[in-house]
Amino acid sequence: MARPQCDPMLTARFTAPAVPKTLVHRPELLERLTAGVQGPLTLINGPAGSGKTVLTAHWAAAGGRAPRPPLWLTVEPDDAPGVFWAYVLEALNRGGVELPAAVGGPTRAEGVTQSFLVRLAAGLAESGSARPVVLVLDQFDTAQPPAMTEGLDFVLRHAAGGLRIVLTSRTDSLLPLHRYRAAGEIAEIRHADLRFTHADAEALLAEHRLHLSQAGIRLLVQRTEGWAAGVRLCALAMQRSPDPEAFVRQFAADRTTIADYLLTEVLDAQPPATQDLLLRVSVTDRVHPDLADALTGRDDGARTLAGLARDNAFLEQVDASAWYRLHPLFAEVLRAHLRQRHPGLEQQLHGRAARWLAGTGRLNEAVVQAAAAGDWPFAAGRLVDALAIGRLFTGLEAEQLNRAFAPLPADAQGAAPALVGAAARLVVQDLSGYEEAVRRADSRLGPDSGAPARLSRAFLGVLAGRAARDPAATEAAAADAERVLGELPAPLLAAHPELRALLLAALGAVRLGAGRLDGAHSALTAAVDACAEPATEPGTEAGTRYPLCDALGSLALVELLRGRLGRAAEHARASLVVAERSALPPGRRSGTGHLVLAGVAFEQGDLSAARSHLDLATAVAAAGPCPEPAAAVQAAVVGARIAVAEGDAEAALAVLARLRPARMAPLAGQAPAWAADALAVAASAVHLARGDAEAALRVLDAAPCGRPEHALARARALLAAGRAEPAARELAGLPADDGLAAPVRVGVRLLGAEIAAADGRTGEAQRKLAEAVELARPEELRRPFADGGPWVRRSLRETSRPTPRHSRTADGRTGRTGRTGPDGPPPVVEALSARETEVLRQAARMLSTEEIAAELYLSANTVKTHLKSIYRKLCVTRRSDAVHRAQDLGLL
Repeated sequence: MARPQCDPMLTARFTAPAVPKTLVHRPELLERLTAGVQGPLTLINGPAGSGKTVLTAHWAAAGGRAPRPPLWLTVEPDDAPGVFWAYVLEALNRGGVELPAAVGGPTRAEGVTQSFLVRLAAGLAESGSARPVVLVLDQFDTAQPPAMTEGLDFVLRHAAGGLRIVLTSRTDSLLPLHRYRAAGEIAEIRHADLRFTHADAEALLAEHRLHLSQAGIRLLVQRTEGWAAGVRLCALAMQRSPDPEAFVRQFAADRTTIADYLLTEVLDAQPPATQDLLLRVSVTDRVHPDLADALTGRDDGARTLAGLARDNAFLEQVDASAWYRLHPLFAEVLRAHLRQRHPGLEQQLHGRAARWLAGTGRLNEAVVQAAAAGDWPFAAGRLVDALAIGRLFTGLEAEQLNRAFAPLPADAQGAAPALVGAAARLVVQDLSGYEEAVRRADSRLGPDSGAPARLSRAFLGVLAGRAARDPAATEAAAADAERVLGELPAPLLAAHPELRALLLAALGAVRLGAGRLDGAHSALTAAVDACAEPATEPGTEAGTRYPLCDALGSLALVELLRGRLGRAAEHARASLVVAERSALPPGRRSGTGHLVLAGVAFEQGDLSAARSHLDLATAVAAAGPCPEPAAAVQAAVVGARIAVAEGDAEAALAVLARLRPARMAPLAGQAPAWAADALAVAASAVHLARGDAEAALRVLDAAPCGRPEHALARARALLAAGRAEPAARELAGLPADDGLAAPVRVGVRLLGAEIAAADGRTGEAQRKLAEAVELARPEELRRPFADGGPWVRRSLRETSRPTPRHSRTADGRTGRTGRTGPDGPPPVVEALSARETEVLRQAARMLSTEEIAAELYLSANTVKTHLKSIYRKLCVTRRSDAVHRAQDLGLL
């Protein structure tokens, strides 16, 4: 073979790099490589350090599972076409590939003839017909001359399957890849495939004898975005760190070997103009070609960014849009290098970016850039004028915006910075800091201030009133906000539904805390409706998720306190679904949804579900904000009632005693009367459970209140103390049914029945008992019957005794009795489902559990579950009693 030049062949170029000792085995990618060489072309494409060469070398070291061992050639960027083909022939020769002597070789460095390429393709077709030649061309990038790639394409297509090429490249080769894709003759492994997964990173760390927590590994993969070299360099640095977990949380990319790698391998490889563009666009999270031009003062942004993305220079296109983003570690290194190379330029670039972004309607990005530039009047002014101050409290960008305004100086000029500063204090519940900041804002606001600034001030007043548990201040601020809302254009308001939603949710929560259930229901319903309104600005719906979750939870609690259990459960579940789907962080979640479900389950007699939901509510509340007054009171009440039902009266009293008044009271006042009364009613029930009626009366009399619940509790305590006449007077003073919650209405009927029975009025007692059952049915109430005392439980047992199952009708026919009269068994509280009825019908045939399961194609456990539900609904404990009870009621 004639060589085009006299220099010797470099043996290292024919040898695959050694596989690292700390190798991460990636069997799926190795399988894809093996499958790929069944066709003519395999492309492994990714940026520097993505693991292309390591993966291919590992595959080659294992023999590649090909008909013959793969051959290796490292391509140099300055190879001339003749030199490249000389090296290809030498690689084939060293690999034992016998080519006809007529193939010859290159005679000059500048190129080869078409005749040589034809002879080489024919020779490969002949020698590789039985065992195709697999040639790895490592580092085959776009820097190669077009003539070289054209020649390679010609040989590959005309070798008749005798040649298989594996290319590793940082860039897309100049080969006509589209042609190979259309023919299905290419296998591609790209950057997304090469990124380290969580499992890959964990395996690499284990190879370095590092044991991070799962959270630490996730953070490492997140910060490096799975970049293989980044993960390896971090692992090496962590080996030298006394606290690897802290290193992952705190490492600065510009002060590690990562910076040296990226500057050398990526930035320095670019021409000066491209380097300048990369440094300037690093000040933004993402960049548009026009924004790049605004930052550089040139007009080559579109061409340069597209080229960098194509070349895998740690810049990628965002979702096939016109926008691009830098790898976060590369951006961090670039910003540090920008400060070093051009001191003072970074702040100017942030300012330019802010104005360009504002001009294109990208509010959040513009505000963040202006804040980074230290232009506080512009940053805060944009937020206030756009009615976007609510975004500091909710939405996907809330954390980013609050971080941007963290350095806002207290003496920044203008009303808008003062308002934003006050909002930032309110976000972290720093009420004293808020008061100071809002005083500065008030001193800078005047009659001539624009409506957006005045609305923002009123909005903050509502949220501050909620935080301070101050109903009067909240209502006054809400009235101010309502007046200003009428001055603003509808499109502007529609673009920011989160503002009205937050305002109404706060107002409703304050009214709920004050015990004003009707007003709370009105405001909270309006808040939910505001969240449901279609937003005019893309992505705005994310900002309404937190107030929607908040409003639904509070609305659920309103309905629970009203005794509307079905609606309460519906709103509570909706609140939990919103929180889950929105992935709200623990600090923004409320336990109200689970608390309401605990209350509903308890009222409906499901003690285990009530305890489970209460435990969840407690856990969520521990990680979230301080509970609202109404929620804190209800949690104590439900917890005490569950403890009593579980037979632990002492624990119930302890639960009530742990509720500190400061958690439910205004900062400068006493606990609302309804809250004190709710706790007193709960405590009286505990004392009654202990058999101490006088203690129950004392705790009630210490917290006098006009609530119906108080009157019912006092009547119950009086009756337990043997004072039936005063108990009856308490009941007589209650309003009509329409003004009472369902549990109270049922409780009144049950207590009235007990008083009538004690007075010998048996018929009236049975009638009231039946009325209680009917009233309980819609909301599936069971707890009032359990709490009604020994007489109620005894009466229910007695009236559930079997009676004759057939009766003579008026015309003399014998028939099954349906509903029983006043002296018969009362109807069931909850109807049997269709499946439960079918199970009971099979039980009436004297079938065993297993036989019923086989008959109905169910599991035995499912049948047992249905039977338990049937026993509960029919107030029985045995199968035979359930059958008799159902027959008595005409259910079978």
